[in-house]
Amino acid sequence: MLEVAYSLRVAGYRLLDTAGFYKVSNLKLAVSRIRYQMLIVISIALFSSCQVRETKLPIYGEREVVGTDTVYHTIAPFAFVDQDSAWVTNETFKDKIYVTDFFFTTCRTICPIMKTQMLRVYEATAEMPDVKILSHTIDPEYDTVTLLHDFAKRLGVESNRWHFVTGVKDSIYKIAQTSYFATAMEDKTEPDGFIHSGAFLLIDKKQRIRGKYDGTKEEDVNRLIIDIKRLRRDED
Repeated sequence: MLEVAYSLRVAGYRLLDTAGFYKVSNLKLAVSRIRYQMLIVISIALFSSCQVRETKLPIYGEREVVGTDTVYHTIAPFAFVDQDSAWVTNETFKDKIYVTDFFFTTCRTICPIMKTQMLRVYEATAEMPDVKILSHTIDPEYDTVTLLHDFAKRLGVESNRWHFVTGVKDSIYKIAQTSYFATAMEDKTEPDGFIHSGAFLLIDKKQRIRGKYDGTKEEDVNRLIIDIKRLRRDED
């Protein structure tokens, strides 16, 4: 009888120990799960903050610190005439984002590709009233206002969204090289007599350069379209 009682007591302690073990195990498991969930939340927060920082596009060009302010490179004052004989100046793009390039209508090399890609930008920004396009001819002697008007008409674009401009040759070359950091010049060794960059430049509402893209490459233009949307969010 005593042996049976002893056996029952031992069995009882084992049951208690087993129950206690499961309680401790469950507690440890719960703590582990909480820690895991906290790690996930912290990781998502850190990732999100990194994503926010990544949406800020760089600002190109020289900068100067004046007191507590940083003064960035901006597009110099300009005045050209577009396909509708209207003056196009910096004021035309006040509070606007715009994409700009350099071309000429008789170009047989990269210009046709560039215009096909710029049409993609034009179509992608159709519902963005604060986004415009500015294309400068680098052959103003041939590319008259009338010719640019016909060129824009063949592309099927509206002049209030896409300006094709002409003007004094030296002024066009100067603004290309000193404001947009793009190549645009006469070169008699070239098949068409000119050399120019295939770059598309993204300009923000403060007329600062925020991106440079190869206008002959679809993947680069895809990136430009994405960056336009990012820039619009940043400047809202």
